[in-house]
Amino acid sequence: MAAQERADGRTESDRKGGPGHTVLLALLAAVPLVKVAWTVGGGAHTREVVSTMGVPNLGEVLVGMVTTRPLLGSLVAVVTSRVVFALFAARGAVPRGHSAGALARTVALTLVNPLAMGVLCWVFYGFRWGLAVALVALALRNGLVQEYRAGRRPHPHGRPDAAALAPWRLRLVAAEQWAALLLTVVLLPLTAFAAALDGLAWDTVLRCEVAAGAHTGQSRLIELRREGNGVVGWDLHAREVVNGSACVKEESLRVRPAWWNS
Repeated sequence: MAAQERADGRTESDRKGGPGHTVLLALLAAVPLVKVAWTVGGGAHTREVVSTMGVPNLGEVLVGMVTTRPLLGSLVAVVTSRVVFALFAARGAVPRGHSAGALARTVALTLVNPLAMGVLCWVFYGFRWGLAVALVALALRNGLVQEYRAGRRPHPHGRPDAAALAPWRLRLVAAEQWAALLLTVVLLPLTAFAAALDGLAWDTVLRCEVAAGAHTGQSRLIELRREGNGVVGWDLHAREVVNGSACVKEESLRVRPAWWNS
């Protein structure tokens, strides 16, 4: 009875996305604000930037961080892949039985999402990152496949396979689950907040002509939005939102020291 309750609890957790779902939502809410606050100096500066960008556009901060930091983007891809797979597996997506059709559907279900995540990371970070993401995402869903096919997690359709998992498979499943938990609740949050505090801008850094009264001079801006032929950006020298024109993109995103170097 206790074992059945634990199995039911694991399935219910998968149906809600597991711990990865909670962690991803928490990071989605917290990390963009922490990034803006550290980069522009906190307090009233943060409110000014957020008001200019608009709260709905805070997602652009996270997108900028993920697409320019390979480790963070790769971890988000792996965790997202596992969350999506767990959610569909709990709803009966993993077929049972040993027929050719069931095995083919299992292989397709197991491979498609990791390969898609791998291709995305390949596009943004290069082949090696894409390959690593695909392999890790694939490895971290094997345990779920084994448990659902063997009936160790209740399945909404069909009966469990008759054969129980061998002891070595149970150890492999347990190791995979611990690895996934460590990656999700420890490594991903640490990497995300390290990226938020690294002193790099979340968007393009420009050198623009900025008018201050009767004087016009060049200044470095973090782009907040485009407006006509110029940009609205955060002036890193004046520490205020300004309008810039005749802008030239800078290669470096460095705008201040990282938190651990300040």
